[in-house]
Amino acid sequence: MASAEHKHPNYMAIFWYLAILTVVEIAVIYAPLAKLTIGVLLCALALGKAVLVAMYFMHLRFETRTLGMVAITPLAIATLLVFLLLPDGFAVAKRTTGAKAAVSAPAKP
Repeated sequence: MASAEHKHPNYMAIFWYLAILTVVEIAVIYAPLAKLTIGVLLCALALGKAVLVAMYFMHLRFETRTLGMVAITPLAIATLLVFLLLPDGFAVAKRTTGAKAAVSAPAKP
C-alpha cells in the first residue's frame, strides 16, 4: 500500500530529536511551574514524540492519507474518553479530600 519509492529517513536524526525531547521532559518536571502547566507541557511533548515515532519508525509519513487517518482515529477516541472520565476523577478527588475518616485499630477481645 505504500506510495512510490521514498527516500529513507535519517534514523539517527530522529533518535537525537527524541533524546532531546526526553531531556526537555525531564527539565519540565523539575521546573518551578504550576502542576497544570507541567501536565500540559508533558502531554504536548509526549504527543510530539509519539508523532515522530509514528511518522518515521512506523513509516506513516510515506503512506497514503487514508492510512494516516486510520492511525489518528484511536488517538481521537482516547482523547474523547479521557475528557469523558475527567469529571468522575475530579468528583472522587473532591469527596476523598473533604472527608476525614478516622481509622482506628480494632478493639481487642
